[in-house]
Formats: sequence, C-alpha cells, structure tokens
Amino acid sequence: MSTLKILVVGCGNMGASHARAYHAMDEFEIVGLVSRGPESREKLSAELGGLPTFSDYQTALDETTPDAVSINTYPDTHHDYARRALEAGAHLFIEKPLADTVEQAREIVDLARAKGRVVVVGYILRVHPAWAKFIEIARTLGKPLVMRMNLNQQSRGKDWTTHKNLMNSMSPIVDCGVHYVDVMCQMTGSRPLRVSAIGARLTDELNDGMYNYGQLQVAFEDGSVGWYECGWGPMMSETAYFVKDVVGPNGAASIVPDKGRSDDKDHHVEANTILRHFAEQQDKEFVHEDERILIDEPDHEGLAVLEQRAFIDCIRNDRDMWSHQDRVLTSLQIVFAADESQRMNSVVEL
Repeated sequence: MSTLKILVVGCGNMGASHARAYHAMDEFEIVGLVSRGPESREKLSAELGGLPTFSDYQTALDETTPDAVSINTYPDTHHDYARRALEAGAHLFIEKPLADTVEQAREIVDLARAKGRVVVVGYILRVHPAWAKFIEIARTLGKPLVMRMNLNQQSRGKDWTTHKNLMNSMSPIVDCGVHYVDVMCQMTGSRPLRVSAIGARLTDELNDGMYNYGQLQVAFEDGSVGWYECGWGPMMSETAYFVKDVVGPNGAASIVPDKGRSDDKDHHVEANTILRHFAEQQDKEFVHEDERILIDEPDHEGLAVLEQRAFIDCIRNDRDMWSHQDRVLTSLQIVFAADESQRMNSVVEL
C-alpha cells in the first residue's frame, strides 16, 4: 500500500517521540512539523534530516494535504485542531485528552464517523505489554475489585513550566487520570455509576480555581471501586508517588517499579515487574507463594512506535473504532465528573 503522508502538530515531548516513530516506519512520510515556537520544530527537523516546518496549523494543512494528522499540542487546542483535520479528510492520531469537555469529544467522534475517518487517542497503556498483562491478571481476581493507582510528580524546571501550562486548561486528575480510569474500566468490564473527588491548591502560580493535587473515587455497577491520585509541582513528595495495585476476592496484583524519580518520563509507564498474590489458604497458610512476573518492556520511544503501528493497522485494515471511541468517552466522562465533584464538593452520578 502507498505511504501515508502525515502532518505532526506539536514538537514537544510526545510530539517528538511520535515524529521519530513515523520517521522510522516505512508506512509513513512526514510532510511537515508544526509548532508555535521555532526552536522545537527546527531542532526536530534537523534531527530527522530536514523536514518542512510551519508555525501556522491551517497553512500546514492547506499546503501539505496530509492523509493523517498527529496532534500533540496542549489540550485546549485539541477540539479545534481535530475538527479541522477531519474536515480536511485526514485520519487522526491525537494525544489525550481528546477534548476539553465530553460534549466536544462526542462532536469529534461523530464527525469522524460521518467522514469515515479513523480517530485514535494516545492511551499509551493500551499498547504496553506489561499493562496488558496487569489487566489480564486483574480479571482473574474475582469481583468486586479494589483498584488503587496514583502518579504524583515532583516537577521541576521546564517540567514544572509544562505542568503549569497544562493546568491553564485542566487539572492533573483530568489530564493523567484518563489513562488510569480507562485501565479500571478494562479491569472491571462494568459500567461506572458515580464519582467523587477532593483537591488542593498547593501554589499561587495557577489560575484562579485550578488545583495541582487531586484524588478521585469511582464506583462501578458490579461493586468494584477505584481510587486515583495525581499531584504536580516542586512541592510533591517522592514517597509513594507510584502506586498501581488491584485487589479482588482471589488475591492481588501490583506493579513494582524499579527505583527512580517521579519526573523520569520512562518511569511513568514502567511496569516490568508484576507481583501476583494468591488468597487461597489451607491450614492457616497460603497455598501458593507470591509470583513475580517479569516482562521485557519497551522504553518510551518504543511505546510510541507501538502506538503508531496500532494507528496504521486501524487505517489499513478498517478496524472497528466504535469500542475504542466509546471507552475514550467513558474515561473522559469519569475524570470530568471528578473535576465537577471537586469544585462542587458533592458526589456526581453518571
């Protein structure tokens, strides 16, 4: 099949990783790099052998006529950029979250279906082999499940600047939370019923009403419950910043990461060791010893390649995108409900 022309929008951390993935794959040809600031796009262009660069998204769309667009910009641009890409007839890979509201996300999904275009949202844990194993084990633990997850980041320097820019439009439990509530939904296979949340503003460097620490709780129809915590900033603790744990009647499973800092981008998705605990007892002793499952996992750049292989597979093999898009909408509904719960100090029914 012919190579797909792809326009990469946003040349920061994730945009650069995805651009490197496209550059390494025969299935794609990068026809342009777009960013607001010249430094990131020119640096990336030089790294990849000299690619066309643009400061204006619409100009890039008009001049390159891409088959696909990869959007890796700040979330407040996602709805507008995605709509324009689909209106131009392009398939779409877009970093999470899909949009600023559930309503805007539904608009994008409906437009993609009307146009017959593929939309894949960058839920990186879905292509991660260790996380797939973690979810598989969780489904053997019985019901209900108790799911405990967090990702606190002691951000500094440019990472703190990035986090503050992200918080211009959304809270940490929304931005990162979509990954982990999506995992919870996969583990339970059940409908979420209600959400509650708490939050705290630990700095004066944010817009009014924004908070940089939050915790959500979600209850499912099958009796399962999930907890997710996320905080960003130079004040965050390095203790217990990475918890990935699921408990059921039959035992438990936990991701046990290697020691590292919370601001290490590879450490955010690290899951090479899973500790499996079996609950069965006989004569007051456990029947089975705990099991350590080691998985050879890809690094951050390798995961970007896996995401783009999934993207090209959806395009070329006409995969059914309905379940993917419905799960995206469900995870967004949960985290936006958590944001509302935090602001209103009340439980939100879904």
